[in-house]
Amino acid sequence: MFAVRETNSDLSVLSIPEICTWNISLESTLLDLPLYNCQIELTQKAKEVALAFEENSLLPGVILTDCGNFVGILSRRLFFEKVNCRYGLEMFFKRPIEVLYKFSKPEPLVLPGSKLIVEAAQETLERPAELIYEPVVVEVAPQTYKLLDVYQLIIAQSRIHQLTNKLLNKQTEAKLIQTEKMASLGRMVAEVAHEIRNPLNCIWGNLTFLLSYFEDLLQLMSVYEEEYSEPCPRIDALKEQIDFDFLQTDLPVTLEGMELAASQLLKIVNGLHHFSHMDETKPLKTDIHECVEMTLLILKNRFKSSIEVVKNYGELPLVSGYSGQLSQVFLNLLVNALDALTEYAADRDIQTQCGDNWRPQIQITTKVIETEDGKRVAICIADNGPGIPPENQQQIFDTFFTTKPAGKGTGMGLAISHQIVTEKHGGQLSLRSQPGKNTEFEIILPIVRKI
Repeated sequence: MFAVRETNSDLSVLSIPEICTWNISLESTLLDLPLYNCQIELTQKAKEVALAFEENSLLPGVILTDCGNFVGILSRRLFFEKVNCRYGLEMFFKRPIEVLYKFSKPEPLVLPGSKLIVEAAQETLERPAELIYEPVVVEVAPQTYKLLDVYQLIIAQSRIHQLTNKLLNKQTEAKLIQTEKMASLGRMVAEVAHEIRNPLNCIWGNLTFLLSYFEDLLQLMSVYEEEYSEPCPRIDALKEQIDFDFLQTDLPVTLEGMELAASQLLKIVNGLHHFSHMDETKPLKTDIHECVEMTLLILKNRFKSSIEVVKNYGELPLVSGYSGQLSQVFLNLLVNALDALTEYAADRDIQTQCGDNWRPQIQITTKVIETEDGKRVAICIADNGPGIPPENQQQIFDTFFTTKPAGKGTGMGLAISHQIVTEKHGGQLSLRSQPGKNTEFEIILPIVRKI
């Protein structure tokens, strides 16, 4: 007479509270939900449909077929609404279900079984109000259909919503902890850089005087030798003992090397102090080139000899901004470029043959451009690495998005970089990438931020 084939659970014993035991995840599809399969031929009597609903109180509707081929559906609600109306029993109950179906002919919502639950719920709720509680037809395979109760779909969506909130709360908490750590680290770096800079300034300043004093002493020695030209065995023995001739030539070189090292160390300390200014309360006149150079100095140990940095600096005015935060943006973009180039270079060393002329390169270009809002500063950071896949380009600036596996860093930092550029500086951060060729990030900043 009719057949009831049940999947995912025994419909005869399924109860609503058991819905909460479904193994639902953020990526769950309609195939993960209990689906009903009660097929009725159009030639069967309406009373047989009533019997199917009576035997299974949870059955949301029946699938109507014509010689086994899918025609449409008839929901429990619509069936009893038509049968229980005036003269409904006389008109429909003892006649083929085809009569009732042609009389109402509801338009079913048919979705593929691979459809995500959250997407299916959205499409279901967008239907007209009179169809909102109609069951959804799920195509589990080509020309194979089953029914899904909308109530169960909404329960599943609610469960996914709870899982999403828990995940977001955990991620937000982790981000807050990381932000607090970075803020504490920034303060500590600023304090340490300040403490180092004081004695370093003393060394740097005195090295100049020390070199001058040494030259004066050598000049004095020369005068002594001219005035007292008679040889003195004791003095000659001491000069030979200390290798005076070598000392005269080597000590200035040593002092100049110490001066150069102190100068480099002072630049690094100034860079750390400059970079740690993440808590600036108001924008100041900022030298973009200085920010970039300080960032490159901090990352000096990451730039292997094989990675070339090409600087195409234009003439830039000072920009109203937060130097520490802009340095953070440059750092994030450069670190991502370095990571991409390092991994890509390793792959090419393994996979490519000799004679490959590719060399890893990062280009930093700065210039002033004309826009509808006036002159602006543009900073482009480009690499000739593997590029970014199109599916990732659409969400590259999304919060919490990362292509790095668990335990491999904290992500690409592009969401916070986008926020710093757009919200803090009123600028734009855009991406251009050709998979397999290159990636370029362009930062456009107003010279003076309009408040």
